[in-house]
Amino acid sequence: MRKKICIIGSGTAGLQLAYSLKEEFDVTVIHSTSSDKIRNGRVMSTQVHFGSTRNRENRFKMPKWEDKTLLKSVHMTIGNQKLFVGKLKEPALSVDQRFYFSQCLKDLENKGVSFRLMRVNKSDIESLVDEFDLIIDCTGKSGPLFPFPIEKEISPFQVPQRKCIVGYFLGVKPNNPLGISVTVLPEMGEMFEIPAMTEQGPVTILFVMAIPNRELDAFKEIKHAKEFTNQMKNVTQKYFQGIHERIEQDIFALSDEKAFLQVAIKPVIRKPYVTFNNKLVVGCGDSVFLNDPITGQGCNLSSYCAEQLYETLIQYRDSNWDTQLGEAYWDRTKIFVREVTEWTNAMTQVLPEHIVQLLLTGVENQKIADEVAEWFEEPQKAYEAFFQLQD
Repeated sequence: MRKKICIIGSGTAGLQLAYSLKEEFDVTVIHSTSSDKIRNGRVMSTQVHFGSTRNRENRFKMPKWEDKTLLKSVHMTIGNQKLFVGKLKEPALSVDQRFYFSQCLKDLENKGVSFRLMRVNKSDIESLVDEFDLIIDCTGKSGPLFPFPIEKEISPFQVPQRKCIVGYFLGVKPNNPLGISVTVLPEMGEMFEIPAMTEQGPVTILFVMAIPNRELDAFKEIKHAKEFTNQMKNVTQKYFQGIHERIEQDIFALSDEKAFLQVAIKPVIRKPYVTFNNKLVVGCGDSVFLNDPITGQGCNLSSYCAEQLYETLIQYRDSNWDTQLGEAYWDRTKIFVREVTEWTNAMTQVLPEHIVQLLLTGVENQKIADEVAEWFEEPQKAYEAFFQLQD
């Protein structure tokens, strides 16, 4: 008899786990929002699927997306000085999560995965733990539901380090070559420009990462699409001239009324397993591995850890599912989680001098420029650059 797994949450981690586990186990996904409400709701985040994540999606036969907006480079700017364009080894892709998640949910339902539409409360979890052989908490930024212990060594922040201000816009001429643009304004914050695919077609995501209560933190109290659009015009004109010059003023607008978001995230990393009522419960994705979005690793970290959890469950398929399985899963993921997290945490602080010098070297050296671009698709290399090459 196949073991019964319950995945709570239908974000990046939950969906990939549902695709990967459905052939070997009896999988039920519990989620609180229907695919139609997701599709017609507010944008939830930014997202970049770098090459490794796209390869995992292919491995588990997840839906394929049109590749008209493949991202092949990273444009790097500090202040008003454009430094270089680094080439990615493999093209990346950004798809509006409203479109992505709703398509995956319908596809999984067609493939026979069971779903329950409900909001799980603390009062529900005991009965769910009793019903299933394993609960996987993929509740994302709103979670976790279970008391996974915090890894204090790599969770140093007590408050959010950035205000995340996101809009999906029409009327921004893309950079050439098409890619992600990263602009760092020292002591103020950052701007990420990400070409993305939506259900209606291509858009440009403008993603301001503002240090709280500094000049870029300029969207307080803004609640309406038109106000948000006008303020983004003002902010780009004042601080991001290179982007502002590519804005087509007569058509610049949000792609829809719900295509903007403001949020502040306190990063926290947790050990991804716990015993609850004498049964193992595991976590995956943002519910246990919540990083600041500054390095764009949320989607990729969730995808990586979902694959490692899949491999662990296959390895232990015929064994008891106890803390030994939980520890094996943590052993598979902890080095990658730590390296991504320490790099991400460092990026929220003043850039180390040796990193500034490395970025400046990239102006004259295309090999260095390409290596910096690779940080985003292979974050272990970023960790090495920040922490292992200082000796």
